[in-house]
Amino acid sequence: MPHADTLTVVHHDDTKTRYTDVRYQLIRDGIRIWSREGEHSLTDILMTHAYRRREQKH
Repeated sequence: MPHADTLTVVHHDDTKTRYTDVRYQLIRDGIRIWSREGEHSLTDILMTHAYRRREQKH
């Protein structure tokens, strides 16, 4: 399951919902998100943007 430091969900009405430090799963009907606040299941999504900071190797 992918991890994102920041996950932005763009809904069909062009509103945005932002989550931080989450795991997520894209599913046929939308997206499932697991955060500190619990599990979220969204079906009215247009697109998502997921960002993850990578640790630099020394």
